[in-house]
Amino acid sequence: MDFFFRNRNLFILHFTVLIWGFTGVLGGLISIAALPLVWYRVFIAAISLFIYIKITRKNMQVPLGRMLQFIGVGLLVGMHWVLFFHAIKVSTVSVTLVSLSSLTLFTAILEPLFSHKKLAIDDIIVGLCIILGIYLIFTFEFQYWQGIVFGLLAALCASIFSICNSKLVKKDNPVIITFYEMVGAFLGLSLILLCTQGFNAAMDLSLADLFYLLLLGSVCTAFAYALGVAVMKELSAFTVALITNLEPVYGIMLAMLILKQNEVMSTGFYLGAIIILAAVFLYPLVKTRLATQHKKNKTMPVEQHLK
Repeated sequence: MDFFFRNRNLFILHFTVLIWGFTGVLGGLISIAALPLVWYRVFIAAISLFIYIKITRKNMQVPLGRMLQFIGVGLLVGMHWVLFFHAIKVSTVSVTLVSLSSLTLFTAILEPLFSHKKLAIDDIIVGLCIILGIYLIFTFEFQYWQGIVFGLLAALCASIFSICNSKLVKKDNPVIITFYEMVGAFLGLSLILLCTQGFNAAMDLSLADLFYLLLLGSVCTAFAYALGVAVMKELSAFTVALITNLEPVYGIMLAMLILKQNEVMSTGFYLGAIIILAAVFLYPLVKTRLATQHKKNKTMPVEQHLK
């Protein structure tokens, strides 16, 4: 019991990442299409976050300019989720989650462009490993090519809004930012549904769909986010990065356990998945070690550098 209390934040973060991994399984269980699915999700998440903000008495007021920024990023979040759940609908949870792991590759390429920095060698190596893994999956699971493509597009959107959020979170409360992003996603998706006459019988929910959507919007989105933010403040960035990278692993394990035969893949898929997940998981380890080495070299006396 003492061990649990000493490492309580670690267990909570693992539990949070497990919940995030469960979103893919829920996407496979919910019968409606990706667009209305995400519309319901962001609607429920926005209401849940609003209740949380009111209970915790956080200040919701932000300048109009920043609010519009949050709403704009929310449109990207909504697009990411639509692409993610559509990838699940046209392939499997496992294929989608592994494709989504390319987020690390896109971030490694895009972040230096946003911050006007050079592309690091270790980022290039990790990126090449991920490309190799995706190539293997594409070769052995070509029947799921649409899922791979939509999964990669979802990862691209996630990379862009993650980079944007990393800048926004320095000025405002993450929960407030997320609330307005959910509102932005809801408004954007509502407009698309209106323009495409999407508010029709296809949005009707069964009792099972309603239950899964309530889980997805409240527990897997609002609750998990609030829980994650709380413990992330207590843990190092390195620990958070390492544990968060387990999301596709947890997701694939849950999918195989719950969806069973639908998630059985070829040997080539698992080989590609291992390469991608190993690259993603080892990425923060390599990054931290190189940063530590660089710091040591900078503080080392000149004569030691010349040896």
